[in-house]
Formats: sequence, C-alpha cells, structure tokens
Amino acid sequence: MKIKNLNETNFMETISNQPKPVIVDFYADWCGPCKMIAPIVEELASEYANDVAFYKVNVDENPDIASKYQVMQIPTFASFKGGEHMRSITGAKPKKDIMDLVNPF
Repeated sequence: MKIKNLNETNFMETISNQPKPVIVDFYADWCGPCKMIAPIVEELASEYANDVAFYKVNVDENPDIASKYQVMQIPTFASFKGGEHMRSITGAKPKKDIMDLVNPF
C-alpha cells in the first residue's frame, strides 16, 4: 500500500475530513531510522486500512507543519482524531507502539 504524502496545501483539510483515526509519519528522505521503519509503516497501513488512515509528511519540504506539531526529531508519529492532534511518539518504534497511538479510538 502506498501511503499518501501530505503537504502544507492539503494537510489540514485531509486530516480534518478523515472519518477514521489518523497516523502521520513525519520523516525526511535522508533519515536512516525513517528508512528503516518505512516497511513497518507500510505494513501497518495495509493491515489497518479499514480502521486507520496513514499519511506521511516530509519535514524538509513542510517545516511549518513539523513546527506546528513540535516535531523536533524524526521519525515522529502523530495521531489525530477529527482533525485534533491527540499525541505523538518519536523514534523507530515497534509496530505495537505505533498502533497504541490510535488504540484508544
């Protein structure tokens, strides 16, 4: 499954209009841990396609979004519900930790 990249033009509209919980992967092309965890994120996006929407934001191309959500390190995974930022975790985490972001929903 290909995860859609969001940018400053479509981020808020996409996140706000998504009826499912959302996980956003904040990453950069040069980031080793981001590359290492990318297959796991793709796997999760496929496994939970009916229940959770996954998106990516390149922090180098979209610094205002990264700043707004206080992304200081990458990868950072942020969960959203109804457009509202719920919580974030940083680092190349196991699948379970990433899914724990949306389990309460």
